[in-house]
Order: sequence, then C-alpha cells, then structure tokens
Amino acid sequence: MNKSFPRRVGIPRAISYYNNYPFYLGFFNSLGIEVILSDKTTTKIINEGAKYVVSDTCLPIKVYVGHVVNLLDKGCECIFVPSIQSTGYKINNCSKIRGLPEIIRNVIDREFTMIEPTLDKTENIGLNDFCIETALAFGITNKKEIKKAVQKGFELYDNFFKMTQAGLPYHEALDNAVNGRYVNKTADIVKPLSVVIMGHGYNLFDERISLDIIKKLEKMDVKVYTSLNVSREDALNAIENLDEIQYWANELELTGTAAHFLNNRKVDGIIALSAFGCGPDSLMVDEIAYHCKEKNMPLIHLTIDEHTGEAGFITRLEAFVDMLMRKKRAMISKKSQAVVRTDEIITLKKEKMFTSAVK
Repeated sequence: MNKSFPRRVGIPRAISYYNNYPFYLGFFNSLGIEVILSDKTTTKIINEGAKYVVSDTCLPIKVYVGHVVNLLDKGCECIFVPSIQSTGYKINNCSKIRGLPEIIRNVIDREFTMIEPTLDKTENIGLNDFCIETALAFGITNKKEIKKAVQKGFELYDNFFKMTQAGLPYHEALDNAVNGRYVNKTADIVKPLSVVIMGHGYNLFDERISLDIIKKLEKMDVKVYTSLNVSREDALNAIENLDEIQYWANELELTGTAAHFLNNRKVDGIIALSAFGCGPDSLMVDEIAYHCKEKNMPLIHLTIDEHTGEAGFITRLEAFVDMLMRKKRAMISKKSQAVVRTDEIITLKKEKMFTSAVK
C-alpha cells in the first residue's frame, strides 16, 4: 500500500456494524488495514450525536453521528461510512441510511477522510464493486488481493452467522467470529415462554438503545428469538406465505422474521422494537399486526428514542410477559379439561357396552 494512504480506518459501532462487522473486519485486515471501533453506545454518545442534527431525526441516525464524533475524538482521521442504497432490485433502504455519507458531510464540520463506497443492486452496483471502491480509497488496485480480502470477510461472516443460527447469543457469536473461533452450540434451552423480537440489528443488539431487552426477557424466564435465528430463505418464504412482498432492505429482519414464527406457531408472542418516528418500521409493524390479529398471536409494539425511560419500558415488558403466561396457562387448562372430558366419555361408553353385554 502506498504510504500516503491511511493504514487504519474507523468503523462507527452503529447501523450496518451490527449486521456486517465480521465481514468488514475480515476484509480490512486482509488488506493490512487496522480497524478502530468507536466505543459502545452511551447516553453521552447519543446526546453528542443529537447536537449535530435536527430534533426530529430518528434515534439510529443520532447514534450514528455520535459514534462518528467519538471516533474523531479518539484521533481517528479516516472513517468508513458506506452508502447501502439497495440490497436487491428495488429492495431499498430508508433515505437516511442511503444518504449517510451526505448527512455526515453536512453536519460534522471537521477535517477527516471519509471512505464512502456505494452498494446499490438496483443500479447493478454489487458487493464486488462496493469492495473494489473501498480498496481503491486506500490505494489498493490488485484485484487478486481484493478478491482474497472479500473471501476472508465472508469467512468471518459465515462463521458468525452459523453460530447465531446454531443458538449462540449475538455478542458471544460476534466475539468468537472476530477472534477466529468457531463454537458449535446446538442445545436449545427450553423455557416456559418464548417470543420473537422483530427489529433492526442496530436497534436490537445495541444494549443501550434496546435497554438490554434480550437480557431482561431472559431474566423473566423467556426464550428469545431474533432475525439471526432465521435464514434468508425462510424469511422470504414466510413473507410470501402471508401473500406479502419484500420492499425494504431490512424487511427480512422485521416482517420476514416475525412472519416465520407466526406461520409455524413456535412462539407465544411477538415483540416489535422500533425507533420512534421510523416510517418504514411503522408500515412493517402494521403489516404484521394485521396478520397477528388474523392468527390470534399476541403482539406488543415498543418504540424507543433517546428519552425512553427504563422503568416504563420494563413495566410494559413485564405486563406483556404476564399476559402471555396467563394465556398459556388457560390454554393448558383447557386442553387438560378436554382430555378429562374425553376420558369420561370413553369410560361411559365402555360402561354402557359392559352393561349391555351383561344383560
């Protein structure tokens, strides 16, 4: 690599980080580029990001801006800000994620280098083009070297995805993958209740933004499923089975995930987690709510922003879990009564047959 080009890059711990970081890390490290991560999300980072944007900007973007500022404050002068326009033909991201580089360029008036490759499959700009554009920003033109880096990225990502599919928690699978470990965990923990959370990775797996919802539910003895427990094919099939279509790039995380568990009835309830004021999320949640009503599946929609209080959040969560438990107990009781009634009928029939035989 030419010495005039940067040898390290900062990645904000927000937006695409939560789904793609293993790939990014494998790709950059293979090219000899050191990756610097911003700190984990804190209230300070959120407030810092909120200073730079208008008040009605959605929480994930405020968080993203805060993470960019955090990297700059740490002395990182080169930051990776990809523009992920569409992940398939006319399968679009929301306008704010599509325009992340423009947002950062216009709200942060500080000197730094921004690496801003574009992924837009609607315009035939695929992952290979995305990676070549990224490498070129670092002065790397050797296609074999870039191809090898892409393969390394997929190697880390595939290990990460396989571990989550096998049941490993998100953060445990991520830690293993980025450290070159693979753990095969297949045991499924059985709990009295189970739910699926439909939500973007950047909302759900950020422990500050989600108020650590997964751990809170596990402490309530609830088994939690997420989009990482559903394959892309299963999510797409589930959407089709509801006679719906995929329109948004993140729809598999929300509609596809919820639809998969709704169709196979593997959970007792569905939790929708979304940022306040998110247009695409509101459409997808309404879509699933309609089908939940059809299939008599309980659903709660939790919205979050920088002002969300933990006490009220926990109260709503506890109330939902309590309702699910009461419903499940009632169903078990009803089934038990049906079995007893069936046994009584069979006994009466046998007694009648016996009496008739004696006569």
